[in-house]
Amino acid sequence: MRNMSLRGLMLVLLLASAAMLVQACQKSEPTEEPKESAEQTKEPAEASGDSDLEPIAIKLPQPHPGVTPEAIRPSRYIEVPVGKPHLMAPKGTTNVAFEKPVRGSDEFPIIGELKLITDGDKEASDGSYVELGPGRQHVQIDLGAEYNIYAIVVWHYHKIPRVYHDIVVQVCSDKDFLTDVKTVFNNDYDNSAGLGLGESLEWIETYEGHLINAKGVKGRYVRLYSNGNSTDDLNHYIEVEVYGKPVP
Repeated sequence: MRNMSLRGLMLVLLLASAAMLVQACQKSEPTEEPKESAEQTKEPAEASGDSDLEPIAIKLPQPHPGVTPEAIRPSRYIEVPVGKPHLMAPKGTTNVAFEKPVRGSDEFPIIGELKLITDGDKEASDGSYVELGPGRQHVQIDLGAEYNIYAIVVWHYHKIPRVYHDIVVQVCSDKDFLTDVKTVFNNDYDNSAGLGLGESLEWIETYEGHLINAKGVKGRYVRLYSNGNSTDDLNHYIEVEVYGKPVP
């Protein structure tokens, strides 16, 4: 019994010594955790481009005096006004649509000329807007070169609050919009315009226009569709601005 107790004690001491040796070896091995943690801290700082961004400077027209809101039927498809449009974009982003040529599905507008859409006049006075025929119509701006486009701002007609329907905005490098068409906005929730279902909301026209985030999409041509409004079947445009930078 005495020999068995002595052997047990020696076995316990041997196991304890082995455990201490293993622990000492583990402490002496280098670890990769501090290096990995440092890289994770560094990555967000390098990826941050806030210093290269600035607000897009959008000059708004004057609100039209004496505007009486129309009876627009409430709809879950109409967004709540958010105030003055605001979007951050890379420094040097400008309105590259100013005085650029405009074509359209209605080459002979009922009122005005298509060139008014990019002339810089955003007021709702007579002589400042274009009236196109009924049904689905579109206007197309040729920017003259490829740009990275960050925002598109459209004023349809803000003299009277109304809602324009089936607004679809597309960007392309092909003037005929046959290949590589990029849709940056679509609020046609029932595909009545035949350009696909949209998930964006309609809006009530105001002097603040409507800003569309194009997220830097590349293209030369910008095409905007509409399909009548809450007052009648006609289509109107006061101004369209396209904010971008030349493709390097």
